[in-house]
Amino acid sequence: ATPSEKMDRFSWTDGVFLSFEKPVIQQPSIRLYDGENKTSFDSGTVRLTTHRIMWDDDEQEGRALALHHSLVKSLDQSASTITKSAKIVVHLLPPSLHRDQGPSVSSQFSYIKLSFRKGGQSDFLSLYKQTLSRKAWEVVQKPPVASRGDVKPSGRFRAGIVGIERSMQEKKHATDKQMSQAFQDLDGLIKKAKDMVTLADRFASKLEEKKGSVTDDETIAFKSYLLSIGIANPVTRETHGSGGVYHRELAKQLAQFLQKPLEESGGIMTLADVYCRFNRARGMELVSPDDVSSACRLFEQLRLPMRVKKFDSGVLVVQLTSHSEDSVVRETKELTEKTGSLTAEELSRTVRISVLLAKERLLLTEHKGQICRDDSVEGLRFYPNLFTRA
Repeated sequence: ATPSEKMDRFSWTDGVFLSFEKPVIQQPSIRLYDGENKTSFDSGTVRLTTHRIMWDDDEQEGRALALHHSLVKSLDQSASTITKSAKIVVHLLPPSLHRDQGPSVSSQFSYIKLSFRKGGQSDFLSLYKQTLSRKAWEVVQKPPVASRGDVKPSGRFRAGIVGIERSMQEKKHATDKQMSQAFQDLDGLIKKAKDMVTLADRFASKLEEKKGSVTDDETIAFKSYLLSIGIANPVTRETHGSGGVYHRELAKQLAQFLQKPLEESGGIMTLADVYCRFNRARGMELVSPDDVSSACRLFEQLRLPMRVKKFDSGVLVVQLTSHSEDSVVRETKELTEKTGSLTAEELSRTVRISVLLAKERLLLTEHKGQICRDDSVEGLRFYPNLFTRA
């Protein structure tokens, strides 16, 4: 039997949202039923908006239907079975005499069904009921919906070049408008960021002027607040020149900034992570990788509480002077014995460090003879060294 083509409450649409219409939810792979009869609208994406539901054919571009919420009387659902998918039953009011052109003039049924082959009907039904209860279409006068009658169709549905071109133009216009708004928001954000930096500079200057009346603890606390929001008075070449003075002051500021992050990450961090975090906190005043590297190498000379270390693999890290290799080896050995074996990825998740640092910890523990490796097609895995127990 030929699938039913009635669906007399639906109208053809170009699938473009109306100016006052807002999307709510969408669900793919939906089949439409006219009452109990299958239709040729076999698989499409249903989009629920504040004013309509729209069905877009997954296979045939330009083949789209719309059902206005004002025609919906009530909603039900039928659960899925072994052979049947879950469905939402949409009970409908009589069609309007002056409705837009659709796939059929009349139907023997007063309801349609939406068949959800991939699930999701519960959330969709809940939002559908909420949308109907709000009746947004009664607040705004609904203009004529773009339909097949607008372009004088010659077949069952409008899919001509004129319709496709108009749809593409409307989508392009909407995209251009969204991009324009996005750049306006970005400009506003940059302007606000500059204002915040200026305000922070002003506070820092006031702090210098009132050294006698402000305690050291209050000064440290205030500067930590500025650093935590990433807008402290940054060291720049404009304020400290371009020679050794600049790198020394940059090293001091970098050490002050890294103290808390290093403590939170187990006392060690890759130089690449240091560079990314430091620049993110500086906002508009970015520094180059060479400047960060040069500043870090001055930590020991300036007697700051951290050092740069290079692993045998060539990986550069910054670590606190209080960071103990013996404690790292002992902890890694205990974790390996507790779990039976470890990979770099597993250790990374356990101690919350990067995979790169986790691998270096395992290699260091292996070098100290506390664990041994199994390098196979499944990857590099480390086990407790049973020979040390003898």
